[in-house]
Amino acid sequence: MKTSKSVLLAVAFIALAILAAALYLQHFQDMQPCPLCVIQRYAFAAIALVCLICASLPGVAQKAGAGLGILAGLGGAGTAIWHLWIITHPSTSCGRDALEAPMNALPPATLLPSVFKVDAYALCSTPYEPILGLSIPQWSLLWSVVLVVILVATLFKRNGSGNGRY
Repeated sequence: MKTSKSVLLAVAFIALAILAAALYLQHFQDMQPCPLCVIQRYAFAAIALVCLICASLPGVAQKAGAGLGILAGLGGAGTAIWHLWIITHPSTSCGRDALEAPMNALPPATLLPSVFKVDAYALCSTPYEPILGLSIPQWSLLWSVVLVVILVATLFKRNGSGNGRY
């Protein structure tokens, strides 16, 4: 189970690095987060938190942590796909995101506003300049899928003991 612990810690580190990149874009590149951006941040934060906590627990809990991380990753991937759809169909935007007020009322937004607060003027349909050829939601989708694949492999990894059967 040592390998599962290492993988969970690596996944948590990657998720935290993605959050750090999002904060860099927000605070140093003036790319303010829309509600869907913040939901994707919640997904990466959940992946990091679950993986960090479960890495310190016994083997079965590590598998459960991988499963919970998969759920958070799938939620992040789904949100990124929704975000990409909105960007490609800007006529669906009403000019103000209805998610802003409820998102900003959540406890993490009040405790850590620099990370989880939705900007009042940031719309989900705003197309920022691509970074290395991909938009921010495309990067989010890519990393969500990568983390889910890693966690699925960890969840279904053979124990290494026994007679070689699954």
